[in-house]
Amino acid sequence: MDLNADVGEGFGPWSLGDDRALLDIVTSANVACGFHAGDPDTMRRTCERAAARGVAVGAHVGYRDLNGFGRRFVDVAPGTLTAEVLYQLGGLDACARAAGTRVAYVKPHGALYRALVAHEAQADAVVDAVRAYDPALPVLGAPGAVWLKRAEVAGLPVRYEAFADRVYSALGTPADRERPGAVPHDPREVAARCVALAADGRVRTVDGRLLRMRVDSIRVHGGTPGAVAVARDVREALIGAGVPLGPFAGGLDRVRA
Repeated sequence: MDLNADVGEGFGPWSLGDDRALLDIVTSANVACGFHAGDPDTMRRTCERAAARGVAVGAHVGYRDLNGFGRRFVDVAPGTLTAEVLYQLGGLDACARAAGTRVAYVKPHGALYRALVAHEAQADAVVDAVRAYDPALPVLGAPGAVWLKRAEVAGLPVRYEAFADRVYSALGTPADRERPGAVPHDPREVAARCVALAADGRVRTVDGRLLRMRVDSIRVHGGTPGAVAVARDVREALIGAGVPLGPFAGGLDRVRA
């Protein structure tokens, strides 16, 4: 099983989360590419740390929205979105290659991630960008998202993730945060849910049902309070349950190619 987290989300003197600690825990790192967060110094430094720890580098592409941290929908033209995703991929991949690794997968950030669940024009735009850059580059996202369906049709390797610290609805989507029990706060509960996902591909929904999910990677949120402790608990629980950990989509052989 793969563990991923968002890192490299500082900008200039401003920082978010404990990247050093997270990169000692996760197996894949979603690195901000300068549009929602990150700058060239941060991108290169983060890639160097990931490479030194054998962590796969993923391009965490987003809308051009530094002020909003990429959390606001942007009604950008599809052709422009394709060009902007290409720009982000190229910038991060240059930093990764300078660090002795390379971009191993693509994962959208924030509002773009949410939009691509159903926004067909933007889904096609992102798929077009990845295909143009490297048609063998895996893409990572939520099960059922329209962009992953389009990516699969286009021949891109598709991988699916689940959130460690969110409870799911019966439809397989994260339950509304306002619903009681939607966000577990007990680290032991979070770790147990992740073991069940990794071991048998099942998760208990917010209304108590058991739901089957295909999961290639488990996401731990790096910017929330106590994130490092939660990530460490999840990693230790998976190892304790005999679940092998490593980057998805071909592992480090692809990363170091």
